[in-house]
Amino acid sequence: MTSADLQQFIDLHRIRATILRMDAHTATVGDAARALGVADQQIIKSLVFLADGRGLLVINNGTGRVDRRKLAAAVGVGRRRVKFATAQQALVLTGYVVGSMPPFGHRQKLHTIVDAAVAKLGVVFGGGGDIDAMLRLTPAELLRATTAQVCAVSEIPRQ
Repeated sequence: MTSADLQQFIDLHRIRATILRMDAHTATVGDAARALGVADQQIIKSLVFLADGRGLLVINNGTGRVDRRKLAAAVGVGRRRVKFATAQQALVLTGYVVGSMPPFGHRQKLHTIVDAAVAKLGVVFGGGGDIDAMLRLTPAELLRATTAQVCAVSEIPRQ
C-alpha cells in the first residue's frame, strides 16, 4: 500500500490530516524532526506487536521505547505473550512497509494503543504511507481516527 491508499482512507473517513512529501527518506526520528522543523517528541512511530498472536498497533513518540510489561498489562496478557512483529508480519497485517507505516488505514483494523505522552502533544507527524512521506495531524484527530486506547506504555527514562 502507498500514500495514495492512505489519502483515500483519509478522504473516505473525513480525517483532518495532511500527507507531506519529503525531499528524501527521513530514516531517523531526528532526521524527520529536523526536516519538518519540529521537536523530536512530535514524531510518532506506529509499531506493530503480536499479543497472543493477534496484531496490535502501538503509537508512541519517536524518542520513546515501549515497555512490554506495561503493554502486556494494557491488553491483559502476560509479558511473554507480547512480541514485536517482524517487518514481514507488519507488512502482512498493515499493507505498509516499516519506515512508512501510518497510524491508520491499514489492510486490517488493529487494536490500537496510543501512549499517553503522544495524546498530550499539539501536533504530531507520523508515517505517510511511503518512505518519502509524513502525515501531519493532531492527537485528538489521531484518537478519533483510530478509536485507540490511551495508555502509558513507554519506558520511563533512567536518570
